[in-house]
Amino acid sequence: MPHDQPADHLPLTPIAFEILLAIGRDERHGYAIMQAVEERTNGQLSLHPGTLYRAIDRLAGNGLLNELNERPDPLLDDQRRRAYFKLTPLGRAVARAEAERLAEQVMAARARDFLRDGP
Repeated sequence: MPHDQPADHLPLTPIAFEILLAIGRDERHGYAIMQAVEERTNGQLSLHPGTLYRAIDRLAGNGLLNELNERPDPLLDDQRRRAYFKLTPLGRAVARAEAERLAEQVMAARARDFLRDGP
């Protein structure tokens, strides 16, 4: 049975969601994804290559990522990087659905005074 609806892929693991966030609208190689995740999380999440590529394989296998056959613009390319990844339309829809799911959880936490609105 194909999983072609965003809800079929939810909830995402934190690592999977961070990878989708890191790629966004760009084309990124694995090392750039690791750097973006570490930067976005202020070093709280540091992906090791094995963890990253296992997660990428799962995301690609589920139709959320594509490995690009062509390298990006040569001026932007890093010849040491062999594989570049891009979100599929389904991957973008799943990332959006996960963000909305998490936003609803945050609203519920605020409503129950688990989060403060200010500092």
